[in-house]
Amino acid sequence: MPEWYPQKASELNNILTKFLSQKVEITDKEIHGIIVPHAGYEYSGEIAGKAYALLKNSPVKQAIIFGPSHYIGFDGLMAIKKIDTPIDLTDIPENDYMKLEHEHSVENQFPFLQKLGFNEILPLVVGDITQEEAKEIAEKYANEKKIFIFSTDLSHFFPYEKAINIDKKTIEIIENLNLEKIEDLDACGKHDLMIMMHLCKINNWQPHLIEYKNSGDVTGEKDSVVGYASFYF
Repeated sequence: MPEWYPQKASELNNILTKFLSQKVEITDKEIHGIIVPHAGYEYSGEIAGKAYALLKNSPVKQAIIFGPSHYIGFDGLMAIKKIDTPIDLTDIPENDYMKLEHEHSVENQFPFLQKLGFNEILPLVVGDITQEEAKEIAEKYANEKKIFIFSTDLSHFFPYEKAINIDKKTIEIIENLNLEKIEDLDACGKHDLMIMMHLCKINNWQPHLIEYKNSGDVTGEKDSVVGYASFYF
């Protein structure tokens, strides 16, 4: 398994402190959830950190994570069995979902939430779902008084300028909650973003972009890049 973030507790705490110290100006008084990337922290941790920084003063310390599956195909939702990071082992509430051993799109969110003092996290992995199933899942969780975390990267392996143009369209679809254009989303978390859109529509929440970059901005290698963006709602 690749190391997505530092495996020494001291190093991980230091980098999380750095990411979470970023200042983000917003007008909304209440944050219901965020959309964050899930690449290695060296690539997208700073972008994710800007979203997580908004949760520092949240009175809610329970979260539900929705992330895409990268390793196996399945229909519906599954949960991660156990997630143990260098920081801590956080409680995963009892649930009736089939269990996966690992999924980095979800697991990479745990250190941020642990650092922020979240004490209960439900890690859900989203397989293939229809629009109707996405709506049903959103309705199931719409009244939960928890912070919602949706995990996705944007376009993969396009040249730098082309990636920016593709990702701009995806960002517009997300911000406009445009379910009619869901098939135009170039994002590995398309299915969990469907849930997010229905959830926001049900609760009258609006996603707002915090920051967009791609791997070319981080590494300087621009021939083939991956897009990253963070939002709050």
